[in-house]
Amino acid sequence: MTLNEVAAWLKENDRYLIVTHRRPDGDTLASAAALALGLKALGKTVYLFPNAETTPRFDAIATPHFMPEGYAFDHVVTVDTASEDMFAIGAEELAGRVCLAIDHHPSNTFYARMTYVDSVCAACGEIIYQLLDILGVPITQEIALSLYVAIATDTGCFCYANTTADTHRIAAALMDTGIDTGEINKALFRSKTRARVELEGMILSSLKFYFGGDVCVVTITQDMLESSQATDNDTDDIASIASGIDGVRVGITIRENGDGTCKVSVRTTPDVDANAICARFGGGGHAMAAGCTIASPVEDVRRALLDELKHHLLCPSGGAV
Repeated sequence: MTLNEVAAWLKENDRYLIVTHRRPDGDTLASAAALALGLKALGKTVYLFPNAETTPRFDAIATPHFMPEGYAFDHVVTVDTASEDMFAIGAEELAGRVCLAIDHHPSNTFYARMTYVDSVCAACGEIIYQLLDILGVPITQEIALSLYVAIATDTGCFCYANTTADTHRIAAALMDTGIDTGEINKALFRSKTRARVELEGMILSSLKFYFGGDVCVVTITQDMLESSQATDNDTDDIASIASGIDGVRVGITIRENGDGTCKVSVRTTPDVDANAICARFGGGGHAMAAGCTIASPVEDVRRALLDELKHHLLCPSGGAV
């Protein structure tokens, strides 16, 4: 579909339910909220599927739009969600019922009846901004705040390599509405709880390097989370620690879940395909930022990832530093 066709379909229909992905980040929640606000401005009835994993950081943006009990929707739309197995917890029953998927992940599996994917966009928030413009929806401060959060979080406050000139142009237009970006950026990127600081200390003391220092692996165990009393809110953007070390081409964060699985986040330099690495384990994402979930103990997950990396790195030694 073209974005004009997406806009036409949204105008023609009504009673929408927007689904976000599990372990939601700012892009999926804030993009969905902005789309909901825009459609409501057109007189449409629209709610978000209640994402139970929403962290306090994004509560104020997302939860006011959560679906009330008994809401009878006609059309399901997903935002920033590449595959059906990424649906928010409880939304699995909506698999096969999605009318429209709006996404920027090149790994999108085209599970919806209609799909719009623009992998050039740094965040799904950029797509929603363009879509609202086509729909003729004025960008209010409330919409602008949501879109800014979506774009800022997926670009690491405009530091990641996915940030383009268009990203900055859209951010500037959002700032022109008068939103307080200083406070937004402080809350998202410069404020840490004591639990987060303690968790980072544990992480920094347990970093492991492989392939001559090209690869850094961060492991977050349940014991570490319990000892620091860190919550999901404290682990937002923690994957940037490993990839932020000078000389590291592949930063891997392995987080042990309480159900015997591990969540893996991979961040890479442009010469290594993070999406291809995670795809081997049923995940995906972007060329330089991707993830997957592996149903194995931490050490088994680490070994499997390092073995896979031998096919993606020029240096095949695999020795630990």
